[in-house]
Amino acid sequence: MHPAFPDTAAILADLIAFPTVSRSGNRALVDYVRRLVEPAGARIVLTDDGADANMWISVGPDDAPGVVLSGHSDVVPVAGQPWSRDPFALFAAEGRLYGRGTADMKGFVASAIRALLIAARRPLKTPLHLAISFDEEIGCVGVRSLLPVLAARPVRPLLVWIGEPTGLALADGHKGKSAYRVTTTGRAAHSALTPQGLNAIYLATDFIAALRDVQADLIARALPDPAYDVAYTTVHVGVIHGGETLNIVPGSCTLEFEIRDLASDHVPAIEADIRARAAAIVARHADAFPECTILIEPVNSYPGLDTRHPGALALARAVSGHNSATIKLAFGTEAGLFAQTLGIPAIVCGPGSMDQGHKPDEFVTVEQLARCDAMLLRLIDRLEAGITLD
Repeated sequence: MHPAFPDTAAILADLIAFPTVSRSGNRALVDYVRRLVEPAGARIVLTDDGADANMWISVGPDDAPGVVLSGHSDVVPVAGQPWSRDPFALFAAEGRLYGRGTADMKGFVASAIRALLIAARRPLKTPLHLAISFDEEIGCVGVRSLLPVLAARPVRPLLVWIGEPTGLALADGHKGKSAYRVTTTGRAAHSALTPQGLNAIYLATDFIAALRDVQADLIARALPDPAYDVAYTTVHVGVIHGGETLNIVPGSCTLEFEIRDLASDHVPAIEADIRARAAAIVARHADAFPECTILIEPVNSYPGLDTRHPGALALARAVSGHNSATIKLAFGTEAGLFAQTLGIPAIVCGPGSMDQGHKPDEFVTVEQLARCDAMLLRLIDRLEAGITLD
């Protein structure tokens, strides 16, 4: 027991009280974490030190490769959701802790902060780092400014442990994601004279039909990965806006689509196929409507994860207590960025379930947090003895 430290639930209650919805700033939460860990002797580096900041916190030797516990501080909005209680005040009932971010993913961040406070009092041979990022929920935005700082350090970590909610199952893979905004341009006209116009909504629906054909082709030629709930790369349209009033042929329409890719598929090739199909649609109208265009703009992307490092997986299995097969996740995380940008093996394992994430009355169970605390204590024991991944 460590009575000098606040327990994980108390830290979680404080974290939940900060309404760190993406794009709204996390500086108050950052300052709170600083006040907790600085008296323990933790070393802190901030990037994007303004309304939003990433935190890099370290304890143990400064000249040895360590293990990173990583989590994001932002949460998704609560607007329009029928919460039965204040989403930014932790509420305990029947073994559950309710509040926005309890599962995704302040529960893990709270456990990791407590683990770091405990580790600061131990004679570690391998250092422990805690990375807390911002604006993960809108495309892993914030952590990107932390990565070059870590790349410039003389010693890189051995392993990054992302604590997204997996029910404490060990995940060694997830899909990547690429998001795009599309603008179709036709020619406006009075609806009584529709042949004189080119309906941009029709262009958009033709483009959507092409995307559905791309999806069918991806399924037909897929090398399915049964570890995923959806065992192939998906293409999805989620937003469309067009037209101002019924009696005008719309001259412009916008839509947004995404690609969630397996490691076995090549996103640039999929994108090139989509662009070629868009060009074919435009070509059909080029003579009569030379202003016709379908503009495809990349908005955001992050890579998938496919960890195969035997030493990293062996350590993660030993610490997590999972000797069975690993899982792969339908949702994305920052793990792929750490792995691809820095070449550091990454795994995903944290308390709670994404079945509760992003929903009203989000919760994590007390039992899951206790198991996470125990898991991180096992990690600290290994850091004290010293870790290599050879």
